[in-house]
Amino acid sequence: MRYLPLTPADRTAMLETIGAASVDDLYCDVPSGALLKEPVDLPYHQGEMQVEREMAALARKNTGTASAASFLGAGAYRHHVPATVDYIIQRGEFLTAYTPYQPEIAQGTLQYLFEFQTQVASITGMDVANASMWDGATSCAEAVLMACRATRRKKAVLSGGLHPHYREVTETYCQYSDTEVAGRDGHPEHQATTGELDDLIDNQTACVVVQYPDIFGRIQDHTKLADACHAKGALLIVVFTEAVAFGAIKSPGSFGADIVCGEGQSIGNALSYGGPYVGLFATTSKLVRQMPGRLCGETVDQDGKRGFVLTLSTREQHIRREKATSNICTNSGLCSLAFTVHMSLLGEDGYRGLAAINHERAVKTADALALVPGVSVVNETFFNEFTVRLPKSAAGVVEALAAKGVLGGVPLSRLYPNRDDLDAFLLVAATETNTDDDIAAFASALKEVLA
Repeated sequence: MRYLPLTPADRTAMLETIGAASVDDLYCDVPSGALLKEPVDLPYHQGEMQVEREMAALARKNTGTASAASFLGAGAYRHHVPATVDYIIQRGEFLTAYTPYQPEIAQGTLQYLFEFQTQVASITGMDVANASMWDGATSCAEAVLMACRATRRKKAVLSGGLHPHYREVTETYCQYSDTEVAGRDGHPEHQATTGELDDLIDNQTACVVVQYPDIFGRIQDHTKLADACHAKGALLIVVFTEAVAFGAIKSPGSFGADIVCGEGQSIGNALSYGGPYVGLFATTSKLVRQMPGRLCGETVDQDGKRGFVLTLSTREQHIRREKATSNICTNSGLCSLAFTVHMSLLGEDGYRGLAAINHERAVKTADALALVPGVSVVNETFFNEFTVRLPKSAAGVVEALAAKGVLGGVPLSRLYPNRDDLDAFLLVAATETNTDDDIAAFASALKEVLA
């Protein structure tokens, strides 16, 4: 029996208080095509065995990254996750752990979060990192809000190289905080320059947001941009979607980033149809009290023994709601543990070695595709992801490749559905999971599809 404690009068009173005419008004921002008008066409009652058979039959219709040569990326990357990671995170004391409010009984959770923070701060080159966020997109949005708090300004400049999904989430956040969002559209063939955003930075700018490597795979040193931001009193926010990249390229902290945030899925976490993932967030010591989420610290107990505690918890659960730095009510604990276990298994040498293999695989893939008639690689720089121009619509090419057992990348038209000028561009990612046979199969299938 369903337990519904609220009466119709209760619901009417709540709707009147918030200014909504009906419950349906609460969904006014959801596109009408995404709203269900009637129940999903599924049987109401089935036995467990029948459900398993039905779900298995549906799964067999998918072409998965494990069963095909996959070159998908665009913010979610297939990497090898050692079996040890799953073994450790499925231990009962980790799998069922909740927020570590009581340090005396949560030392294990607090310690791994402390190690996680140390790892994130190390790879990003920043002073301090928090105990994780929901995902990369919300981390980006929270970073913009943090910059507005720290500078007491209300303008954010977003680079054209920022992932469009991250941009959309950030714009949604800013819509309700009276923050102006400025920026320009990006294009893979317009090579980014160090001064492309300088004229948008003024005395009202709270932050400039850039992605590194950017959505098209390009790598750029943002030292001059950081200087331009700081000269105007603004903060530089550096966003990333591929955490493995920092094993090969300069850390954002080394060129003056004030906040670094992004997606940690690449380390320890599988693709999982898009989630759950883990947001990484790091900043300078100067800004630590404006950082969202929670921060675990190391201390000693009354006997002088090493211990771990929650050092900062500026969330709405802990302090007055209007003083909270974030209303995200938890961190991605299990995913951050997976990240920490994988990073611990790799070590610094292993992490750098993994990055080197990724770059080598991408270079080999780019070289192979460049030999296909009509295909050109547009990047001057890249780590493990790059953009190619095709002689026809990339979306159709991707469908044809899938029919041949190759998941050949992400058409930019999927990320930018309203940009006709990007119709022929394909975003390709290669990782340590791509073999020489995969690369050869991709090049061969692409040649056939374009013939």
